[in-house]
Amino acid sequence: MSKGELTRQRIIAEAAPIFNRRGYEGCSMQDILDATGLEKGGVYRHFGSKEELAVEAFRYALSNSMKMRTDNLENIHGAIEKLSHFVHRFVEVPSTVPGGCPLMNTAIDADDGNPVLRRLARDGIKDWKARLCRIVMDGIEGGEIRENVEPRRIANTLIATLEGALMISRIEGNRYALEDARTSLEILLRDIEVPEAKAQTPAWRG
Repeated sequence: MSKGELTRQRIIAEAAPIFNRRGYEGCSMQDILDATGLEKGGVYRHFGSKEELAVEAFRYALSNSMKMRTDNLENIHGAIEKLSHFVHRFVEVPSTVPGGCPLMNTAIDADDGNPVLRRLARDGIKDWKARLCRIVMDGIEGGEIRENVEPRRIANTLIATLEGALMISRIEGNRYALEDARTSLEILLRDIEVPEAKAQTPAWRG
């Protein structure tokens, strides 16, 4: 990787927490300059505008967030266990980018604001839902999840419950909402599981 590319990646990494905490409108280019120690020309040499930097910062934050939440998922056997692992990771492992979940923050911040970031947030949610739907469908096809379960409903419920709980926990300054969300979602996962598939349950599942 060239020196210029290394500098570009450093700017993105140092800008991501600022955008994630303050939002697009709340983050000024001066904030970026202060964080990176660069002159304005040093930043604009790599990014044509604040929006371009914000887009790359969001992609960086979202990629890191999703990697953290899906870490080791491919080594988990069974759809229910994969979904439980996902819930467990979301509740127990904090975001690698300071400021909380970049997807939720950007979705709220850009709802009536920047259309480019709004579209990226929408695409991020769409991709997240697709991953969860695929796991549920695999579980149905494998006889592990009941055939009458709607994958979209499960994906929406998981995402909405976890993101909502994260928001409440951050506002209240405690983990009660996140722990309650985990308990409720584990009940949901047990409910959609085919009875014969419940033989083995990890220690961290209810």
